[in-house]
Amino acid sequence: MNRTLEHILPRVQKPARYTGGEYNAVVKDRRKVDVRYALCFPDTYEIGMSNLGMRILYGVMNEMEGVWCERVFAPWGDMEEEMRREGILLYGLESGDSIADFDLIGFSLGYEMAYTNVLNMLDLAGLSLRSEERDSLTPIVVAGGTCAYNPEPLAPIVDLFVLGEGEEVSQEIIHLYRKAREECWSKEEFLAAAAQIGGVYVPSLYEVSYQADGTLAEVIPQEGAPAIVTKRIVQDFDKSYFPVKTIIPSTEIVHDRVMLEVFRGCIRGCRFCQAGYAYRPVRSRSPETLLRQGIEACKDSGYQEMTLSSLSTSDYRPLEHLCDGLLEWCEPNKVSLSLPSLRADNFSLGLMERVQHVRKSGLTFAPEAGTQRLRDAINKNVTEEDLLRSCRTAFSGGWSSVKLYFMLGLPTETDEDVLGIADLAEKVYKAWKEVTPNPKRGVNITVSTAWFVPKPHTAFQWEPQITMEEYLRRVKLLREHMRGRSIRYNWHDSQTSFLEAVLARGDRRVADVIETAWRDGAKFDAWSEYFDFDRWMAAFESCGVDPAFYANRSREKDERFPWDVTSVGVSKAFLWRERERAYEAVITPDCRVQCTGCGANKLHVGGKCDA
Repeated sequence: MNRTLEHILPRVQKPARYTGGEYNAVVKDRRKVDVRYALCFPDTYEIGMSNLGMRILYGVMNEMEGVWCERVFAPWGDMEEEMRREGILLYGLESGDSIADFDLIGFSLGYEMAYTNVLNMLDLAGLSLRSEERDSLTPIVVAGGTCAYNPEPLAPIVDLFVLGEGEEVSQEIIHLYRKAREECWSKEEFLAAAAQIGGVYVPSLYEVSYQADGTLAEVIPQEGAPAIVTKRIVQDFDKSYFPVKTIIPSTEIVHDRVMLEVFRGCIRGCRFCQAGYAYRPVRSRSPETLLRQGIEACKDSGYQEMTLSSLSTSDYRPLEHLCDGLLEWCEPNKVSLSLPSLRADNFSLGLMERVQHVRKSGLTFAPEAGTQRLRDAINKNVTEEDLLRSCRTAFSGGWSSVKLYFMLGLPTETDEDVLGIADLAEKVYKAWKEVTPNPKRGVNITVSTAWFVPKPHTAFQWEPQITMEEYLRRVKLLREHMRGRSIRYNWHDSQTSFLEAVLARGDRRVADVIETAWRDGAKFDAWSEYFDFDRWMAAFESCGVDPAFYANRSREKDERFPWDVTSVGVSKAFLWRERERAYEAVITPDCRVQCTGCGANKLHVGGKCDA
């Protein structure tokens, strides 16, 4: 650690965020390294270190000969102030070296509200924000993650985007970069060659034009770039890399435990869910592999908690067999096992009793909508009786706390659907009274609503987000009809959800707004301590961009979207068909009942998935 850094750390909150030196952190000899990669997470250490994808990529790249991958997180305001005052450039945690001197700088984009932090981190590294202003081969700025499926809002900033799962494509990019440097390629030559790698989108190789009404007219690929870039997936998930030897943080993080990824993808097809489409096809790990990985990870880390991770853990076929095997080791070693992502239609009391027999933590279910009609419209495939039966089962088993998650503003939603949320919460309360006639303590029912944000590559990508005034009216309507001291109601902030909708479906013109907002002080927009809605609205006005054009406008069937240059493997025709079924309130069976023909299975060898 340099002396200047050592001098300023006592003056900032949580200095352990910035020191590195954790157990299992990878430190290499600079003399034996020829490619250095800065793996950046545009949020705090606590959030980034809880991200399993980041741990996977860190391990994959550091296993490569001659490659050193280091972690970089966004410094909190107090640390940023000290760094700028002392002239300390943003650095890698493992070496303390400025990332401006690294070969590749990669950002993990999981949430649109982190975009200004990407700009802030580049500036803290002393780098130009715009790709065209960084004209040398070093460094190359890369971005991946769920937000990369609409790369356009950051297209003028990022040199290349990685679509899909990065374990293999990241290695291919590094090999190409090594060749480019050895042969003295220009940056332009490298990017043209990188565009030929499957899953790589290079924004500078696409010429974009707009129609008079502001909608997208054409996207013309240049220099042999593909017209559509399709995401990459790991073909053999059972043999894919898992970070058994993972970094143990020196300070508390959000998910401070072993995270065991049981499968990728989702069989359900909820029409609002970007992840459910983007992570298809379904690929699973065997219980034998998971058992070995979970035990080895706990032994190496010393963690006393393990959680099973996926989009819908209770849909893993051999779940009970896996849990029995894990508990056989966990119980004598005093390691707790938790199951997130439960569904109300396959809740198992026996399973929950086994994994939570020591401490019954609260249960969480996500009905998403208050009436059966609307649940069918969004293809949730959960009935009211599914939820009430699961709640009765849980209450009779000793649980006394349940959280229910819903969305307001879903397509076709009416006031009747909104009031159905209050009615359903009341029925859950009555279910508790039915099975606990002489309770020793009360019940806690927490109802939370988020504002629906239409996302790219979903059946609702054509839909408008309701206006902020209408959202707040529905919040007020629901709040006034929520009764009972045992029922608590929380709702998501409207301003951040509106901005998220704008950024999620933005095009290249939005990049100017992001930069303007950042230059006016925007950063950490996911945090209430920093978010300033008025600053963003001023940025839109200054750039002559109407945010409602992106958030609140209905799209026609044949409109070309900024993200049509990317593909998650699910066809646009299938998504439109799902939208039509939504308006008819007709459900589509899950993938195990019947293949829906979405197209994603074509990405998998043999055209099959594990559903």
